[in-house]
This record gives sequence, structure tokens and C-alpha cells, in this order.
Amino acid sequence: MVGYLIIGVVVAVIISIAAYFILRFLRGSIKIYLQNTSVNSGEIIKGNFELHTKKEIIGNRLVVELIGRKVTKTRKSDGETDTHTHEIYRHGVTLENQKTYQAGYKEKFDFELQTPDSKQPDFMKSELAQTLNAALSFMSDRQVYVKWTVEARLDAEGVDLVDTEKVNINGFN
Repeated sequence: MVGYLIIGVVVAVIISIAAYFILRFLRGSIKIYLQNTSVNSGEIIKGNFELHTKKEIIGNRLVVELIGRKVTKTRKSDGETDTHTHEIYRHGVTLENQKTYQAGYKEKFDFELQTPDSKQPDFMKSELAQTLNAALSFMSDRQVYVKWTVEARLDAEGVDLVDTEKVNINGFN
């Protein structure tokens, strides 16, 4: 009896996830193109993204953001690895506010995102600097690093359209 309940829950979760991605696909897409996926601290990430709608979408805002997530991997005594992720940086640009996008809408948006500058005086007080200091500690059972992504998102009623691309910021990885 419990086995059937567990199988039912797993199947329901799988169907829900599949439905979400199908709904998102049917609404449209966003695709990011970056000029360079590796930059130095304080430099600008340049790129563009294409927004294509298949159905009418009521958008709350269209935004592109640089996101930094602290990843901590700890090796447990049994040899397994425990991974925790925590967002420590988010900076972006709103390209459009509330707008209705008609079915078949297609447009390309250019963007520039400033990366954090480790040479700025306020930098050492930031959570990002504290993460880097933790990463430099030589604890053999822990690995700490920052994972960077550029995310373009149409925040919309219902299911959002989103795409992400990984970037490397030299001095922060």
C-alpha cells in the first residue's frame, strides 16, 4: 500500500514538471547570446537575447541579470559530498516594464552588465568578498566557489520565459 502511494507521488511530480516545461515551450522562448563568456573583475559583459512569443503573454517586466551563487561542497566522513548553494549577488537591468506581447512577437534586445569590481573600496565588506576569503582557506573537507550566470527573464502572468548562460569572472571563480 505505501509502495503504491510513493509511486503515485513520484509519477505526479514527474507529470507536473513535464507540464511546466510543455507550457513554457508552448508560450515561447528566450535565447541568450554572449559576446564573451569569460571577463575580468570590473569589466562589462555584453550580449543580446531573442524573445519569441507563440501565444499572447502579459508581461510584468523583461529583465537581464548577472547572478552569483556561492557553492559550498563539503566532503562527509562516509565519502559522500554535501552541496549547498546560496545566492550572494544579483544585479540587472529592466529592459521593459509591464507590456502585453502578442502571439508571434519576435525581437532582439542588446544588453550590458557591469561585473563586480574587486578593486573597489567597499568590496571587502561585501558577502562576495567574504565568500572569496572562505574559498581561499585550505580546509581539506570543504570547497567554496562562486558560480556566475547571466539570466534573461520575461516575468509574466502564468509561466515565465527564461534562459541562462554560464559566465566566468576572473578573480571570482
